[in-house]
Amino acid sequence: MRPSASLALLSVLALGAAVAAPAAIAKPAALPASGKPFKLGGLTVVSWYPSTRTAKLPLILFSHGYGGCGAQSTFLTTALAGAGYIVVAPNHADASCGPGDPPAPEIPFEQPAAWNDTTYLARKTDMVGLVAALKADKAWNAAIDWTRVAGMGHSLGGYTMLGLGGGWPSWDQPVIKAVLALSPYCAPYLDEGALGSIAAPVMYQGGTLDYAVTPTVKRPDGCYARTATPAYFVEFAGAAHNAWSDLGNTNNAQIIYYARNFFDVTLKGADPSQLLTSIAGVTTYWWRR
Repeated sequence: MRPSASLALLSVLALGAAVAAPAAIAKPAALPASGKPFKLGGLTVVSWYPSTRTAKLPLILFSHGYGGCGAQSTFLTTALAGAGYIVVAPNHADASCGPGDPPAPEIPFEQPAAWNDTTYLARKTDMVGLVAALKADKAWNAAIDWTRVAGMGHSLGGYTMLGLGGGWPSWDQPVIKAVLALSPYCAPYLDEGALGSIAAPVMYQGGTLDYAVTPTVKRPDGCYARTATPAYFVEFAGAAHNAWSDLGNTNNAQIIYYARNFFDVTLKGADPSQLLTSIAGVTTYWWRR
């Protein structure tokens, strides 16, 4: 990490963002419009899904970064919907994606050793409540294949999803079958967490310009090294912390490529060899299987 990275960490982490039919059927009218916010389980939520479907679909739960919002990464969530996934993203209490600043962090990001499983516990509550609300909703429950659910999160959202995957044992949600951690704030798990006990496959994504977060993932004793197998780490050339939001636009194609292939392998049973390719724009790609 550059010497100035610690001082800049706070500003860097803030974004500012069962139907079985022989033929395709129109998207269910009972579902909220794709890409538009709605209320569910007491949360403001955004969802994306294919315009047509032939069966229940895998679900990806997305958790936004500190000061971001559920709709902060539409380039990625829209692409995943086009690849055959339902993506559902709530706004957490720190959501902004507009004028004004998010509330102060519960514990400073510069003090990861002070974090524990009570830090941002409300985010866990949001995601657990969202799953319960989706199951209780007749239209959503009919659209989702609950045997194929993954978590995806950016920055503080990556912290959230690693926790739900088992990084905090008290947060563990067995419904999560894979975790995609996008430049995740994972430093707290190095002191107190249980990354080595996560049962689901984990992919970390980072960038060469993501000075505040990626080094914590990449270093020899970092988050990737401590995560249970199977685990993946891909680093993109020129990607800064907000490359995974709509504020980035520098590495969209590469981010989508690895996200889609990761979920295709872990949720759809695709050939795992398609995850073992390093493409243009990638500076580092590691995996343990």
